[in-house]
Amino acid sequence: MANHKSAKKRTRQALKRKLINSQILSQLKTNINKFTELIKAKNKEEIDKSFNLVNSSLAKATKKGLIKKQYMSRKLSSLSKKTKNI
Repeated sequence: MANHKSAKKRTRQALKRKLINSQILSQLKTNINKFTELIKAKNKEEIDKSFNLVNSSLAKATKKGLIKKQYMSRKLSSLSKKTKNI
């Protein structure tokens, strides 16, 4: 356990960041899953809205350093390819 005041503060900050980061990743996964469900349903208008949500959540996670830029690019590319096939 932390004995110094600064180490205790660092522990508190790490716990807060962990909570926020897990929420962001969870939201990202939820948006991707909703998007794939809409692709199966083939609802074009809803797919476009959902794609924008996925794009913004991927960008947010990348900006926070939770996912790598290459993963974001690869994911967006594969999802946009799926939208064009509908």
